[in-house]
Amino acid sequence: MTEEQKRAFEALHNFIINLSGKAGKDEAYAENLWKDILTSEGVLKELAYYHDTGNFWDGYEVAGFHLTDILVWQVDHFKAYMDRREEMNRYKTERLFLESLEIMLKMEKDPEPYKKKMRDESGTDFDQRVL
Repeated sequence: MTEEQKRAFEALHNFIINLSGKAGKDEAYAENLWKDILTSEGVLKELAYYHDTGNFWDGYEVAGFHLTDILVWQVDHFKAYMDRREEMNRYKTERLFLESLEIMLKMEKDPEPYKKKMRDESGTDFDQRVL
């Protein structure tokens, strides 16, 4: 690994630690997530692109879903959590992004539960499947 690559990995590692802190997560969480990200070239590329541009690359797909699909699904659930005061701080931008990376990593191992959730759960209080 070149010095430039080492610096890039260190910057991404520090970025995960910083985002985790902003999301209310501790350093142990950040370290575990970083370790998992290093096992996935696609998720690592998503993170690097977001770090460098502040935008989503969406060049990596797991079971037909991109990072933006996961984010939209999570944000849609924000409506369902609005009545739960203790959950309001859960939906910080940093936390949504980190959780989307986590879900993508989990989908790499077993996509079916997440595919079903994203198909069946809309964040509304009625069953979308009957429409």
